[in-house]
Order: sequence, then structure tokens, then C-alpha cells
Amino acid sequence: MTITQLNYVLAIAEHKNFTKAAEKCYVTQPTLSTQIQKLEDELDVLIFDRSKKPIELTDVGRKIVLQAKNIVDESERIQDIVDQQKGFIGGEFKLGIIPTVMPTLLPMFLKAFIKKYPKVKLKIEELTTEEIIARLNDGHLDAAIAATPLVFDTIKERVLYYEPFVAYVPNDHRLFKKKKLETEDLDIDDLLLLEDGHCFRDGVINLCKSFKNHTDDSFQLESGSIETLIKLSNEGLGMTLLPYLHTMELNDKQQEKLRHFNDPSPAREVSLIYHKNELKMQIIDALHNVISGIIRGAITFQNVKIISPLPK
Repeated sequence: MTITQLNYVLAIAEHKNFTKAAEKCYVTQPTLSTQIQKLEDELDVLIFDRSKKPIELTDVGRKIVLQAKNIVDESERIQDIVDQQKGFIGGEFKLGIIPTVMPTLLPMFLKAFIKKYPKVKLKIEELTTEEIIARLNDGHLDAAIAATPLVFDTIKERVLYYEPFVAYVPNDHRLFKKKKLETEDLDIDDLLLLEDGHCFRDGVINLCKSFKNHTDDSFQLESGSIETLIKLSNEGLGMTLLPYLHTMELNDKQQEKLRHFNDPSPAREVSLIYHKNELKMQIIDALHNVISGIIRGAITFQNVKIISPLPK
């Protein structure tokens, strides 16, 4: 039994197809098939039911896959130990970022990180929180940046920053003349929200005390992007809430529509998250240090007091 054979098993279990698994592993299909056959002969069991389309794991195969994941993770940890001993920070690193963080945070830290750690090859994807958790658990992401807390047993969280909510209020709105807002001022019925599935949307809903009297049917207008929410608000269709970083690049006319909250200001917690197996920790530490340092210099929070982060 070899680590290579176990990697082949994991690839087939994922793709449910020998040809696709071979492509993923950069080998020919006959080579992969031969190695799987050798492993099954050695163990004297069938790992895959080849009569099914797509291919399925046998009962014992499912147990083997679970153990294979642990073995492969531990084998990769050996290289991590060697890299850390040598002080090496490099190699491929797959990072996921949620949509409401990606456009503002990524330009702030990417250039600085690449310059400081040129041997790290970052592969970055914009993903929903649900997609991130699935990929971290499957080993297809090394880390991610998401709104927390998430409370998953398999996931560890390291806070990067707390980002206040800022109201974007059109001129004809009932709250426009107020200089500072209270969370009690918010009404779910005149709030423009992101589409369902965005964690920032959930945070906004949790702010609205009146939400307990409403259902999703009451939402008149939802959008897939914060930029669209701003445009809709400019048309007088309602107010919206923005993460603080999204307000930093608004023009002067747009800045006039921003309203901050009185203390304690509502905020969201944004963290670097990764699997509990703690692989590639030297790169995770480097990312955390770079991003935290940049954020400390960039976010003033308008001198407001940050309260406990909203639930995911």
C-alpha cells in the first residue's frame, strides 16, 4: 500500500469516474486502474463497485476512504514539518474568500503578500461560505476568509478584524436627516438586502428587531451584489447597509449618504479559517500577519466601539 494509491482512491471517490480521476492525478487511466487493482488485491476487498454508473464505493470502500484521508493528511504534515524546520514559506496555497469581502480586502493585501512571500503560489477563488466549508473539509482549500463565528467542529477560526456596518441612506428616506443611527431605527421592510445565501445578508437581518414579525415573503427587492444595492438605493428604492471597507472608495456624493451607528456600533467578525488538521500553518500564519497588519492601518472604525460580532 502506498500514499500514491491512496491518493488515487480519493480521486476516484470524488469524481466517481476512473478517467476523470486519472486526469486529476496527472496519470493515464490504465496506470490508475492498475494501481487500484493492486491495492484491492493486496487488501482482498473491492473498494469500488464498477457495475454502477457512476462508480460507487462499496461499504468497506467508504471506510477505507475515510481512513485514506487521514493517512494522506498526515503524510502531507511531514512535508510541513520539514518546511517549517527549514523556515520555508512557499508552494501552492488555495484560498477561498466570500463575495462581500473579496472585492475590498483582496486588493489591500495581495500585492504586499506576494512581495513578502514570492515563493507562495496563491490560487484564490470567490466562494460562498457553504462552498468554503465543503472544500475545506474535502481538502480542496487550504484556508479561507469568511464572516464568523461558524461553529464547525472541523474548522478553526482566527479573527482578522471586526468590520462595522454603515447605513447608506438615500436623500428621500425617513432616516436621511439623522446624523447617527440606532439599530432600533432599522426596518426590514425598507432595507435592500443581498440575495439569500450571503452571510452578510443574515447579519443584516439579525440587526432588525422587527424581523421576528416578518417572513422572507416580505422582501420586496434583493440583489446579488453590494454595488447593485447602492445603485438601487440611489434610485430611491430603499436604504441598505454596507460593510465599512466598501465605504472607503465611495465618491463624495455617495459619502454624504452614509450614516454611522451610535455606540455600540454593530459589526461583523471576519476571520481566516482552516481545517483542524492545521496543514500549511506557516503560510496561514504569514497570511494572518500580513492581513492583520494592513487592516490595523486602514480601518479607523470611525472611533466607534465594536460590540460582539453578529452570528453567521
